[in-house]
Amino acid sequence: MARAARSEVRPLTKVAQQALRGWLNEPRKRGATAVFPNTHGGKLSADGVQALLNKYVAKAREHCVTLRSKRVSPHVLRHSAAMELLQAGVDCSVIALWLGHEAMETTLTYLHAHLELKESALAKLKPYERAKAERFRPNDRLLEFLNAL
Repeated sequence: MARAARSEVRPLTKVAQQALRGWLNEPRKRGATAVFPNTHGGKLSADGVQALLNKYVAKAREHCVTLRSKRVSPHVLRHSAAMELLQAGVDCSVIALWLGHEAMETTLTYLHAHLELKESALAKLKPYERAKAERFRPNDRLLEFLNAL
């Protein structure tokens, strides 16, 4: 597991764990103390993350034509991770905890975007069968009660 901001713990997939171990075995540049340092060895900023992402998305677009028409940002990566967790059947409350959402409503927006989840919910419904219309016939007890009013 890797430590995230605010001393929270985030689980990682086996592949991510291997990649992180490999990264941590690399020699540190400029005496960096951060796991993902900037060019000066300090903590990588949000702008630094965006710049690195832009750099590697540009490289990926050279080989992956479908990426050319897509906007990729750290938020899109978070959203993609949340959607994959949702598709895998992970409960929304767990996804909220994993993403660090303070309010459950923030995570529920992923449910609105998940078409397959909506389709599977509809598939569980029984078709509506219209019952034969019958005229209501009150019993004697009900008629006595109403007459007594």
